[in-house]
Amino acid sequence: MSLIRKNKQRKARRKLRTRKHLSQNQSLPRISVFRSLKHFYGQLIDDKSGITLASCSTLELDKLKGDKKEQAKAIGKELAKRSLEKGVKAAKFDKGNFIYHGRVKNFAEGLREGGLNI
Repeated sequence: MSLIRKNKQRKARRKLRTRKHLSQNQSLPRISVFRSLKHFYGQLIDDKSGITLASCSTLELDKLKGDKKEQAKAIGKELAKRSLEKGVKAAKFDKGNFIYHGRVKNFAEGLREGGLNI
């Protein structure tokens, strides 16, 4: 089996494992994370109605300084502020197929510092 195929299978299993635990409680919206090599994205999604309540990314915020970890933390704080404006105080954290480390971890810390309960 090729290394690329094996990595894709690992990511798919990790994503399914994460989503299985999140789908047990549908009362809270979920915060979905996506990171690319250059940018970081976060969305607050209501799974009952299937709509995005709030979103934030490094593309939107122009005055971000520092390394990628600091930018992810700033995105987390901004998304927490936007979700509190919508009246959402608690959410589930969906890291997808990404490991809870580095930028993803700093994003979650930014959400908590912004006042969101995850």
